[in-house]
Amino acid sequence: MRMYAPNPQALQALRGSGIELVLDVPNSDLEGLANDDGAAARKWVQDNVLNYNPDVKFRIIAVGNEVNPNSGETTRLASFVLPAMTKIYDAIVSAGLKDQIKVSTITYSALVSNSFPPSQGSFDGASGSFMGPIINFLKNTDNPLLFNIYPYFGYIGDQLNVPLSFALCTATGGFLIQDGQFQYRNLFDVMLDAAYSAVEKAGGPKVEIVVSESGWPSAGGSSASVVNAGAYYGNLINHVQGGSGSPKRPGRAIETYLFTMFDENQKSGAESEKHFGLFSPNKQPKYQIPQNTWSTIPLVESLVLYCTI
Repeated sequence: MRMYAPNPQALQALRGSGIELVLDVPNSDLEGLANDDGAAARKWVQDNVLNYNPDVKFRIIAVGNEVNPNSGETTRLASFVLPAMTKIYDAIVSAGLKDQIKVSTITYSALVSNSFPPSQGSFDGASGSFMGPIINFLKNTDNPLLFNIYPYFGYIGDQLNVPLSFALCTATGGFLIQDGQFQYRNLFDVMLDAAYSAVEKAGGPKVEIVVSESGWPSAGGSSASVVNAGAYYGNLINHVQGGSGSPKRPGRAIETYLFTMFDENQKSGAESEKHFGLFSPNKQPKYQIPQNTWSTIPLVESLVLYCTI
């Protein structure tokens, strides 16, 4: 599972559960960590990791989420991401945990230019200046890149050219895209391989990608329904667990996290943003997805958590 930020109650609840955790360093902490001599990063790791390890199984520390150097409220944070990553990584190394806990950051499709066909994906301009050094760090430290992928938004942005079945991750028959030697039968793989192409062009041909968010809303927007969302989640789980991989990275499971555990009925923004949960706020499941597709997860009220698949 994944948590946006440390929460002592949730971390305490995870003790002894065996659930592997991706824990975010929130964007609000980036500047302080980057501008410090390393003491702040060591304290962050002590307070939020070492105080719970090994009872809590930390998998990845994700330093910053969807920082965009091109525009938006996170632009001013771009220069802090890599220094903060480096200092958190050094603190993990000093604790003797670099072989157990990975350190990365989370980016998303908005930073990929020329994303179609997927072989043309790249980080250009400010995105390239931002992501290039990060990819180099990940390559040199053998860490993955975390990447948020939402076929739903790709679909609603181009419904004339993207069939709904293609976006819903239906992997057999019908519509496909040919890109050189590769055939694509779902939009998830198109977006994932565009990200891989961008990472390769940035100098990281062996850097792995972990899909840190993917989901489909059950209400609040075009093609947002319980039927479509249930189909997407079920198809996605089967695909990423099936071992086929993507055309550029075949023959492997794709580590993927579902967004999100609960609907967020007080979230601002588009109405659809409130309806990505696997559970309603009253903890009732919305979809008939076989329970053996993920581990039993403790439900923690008022926290936005992620299910790993």
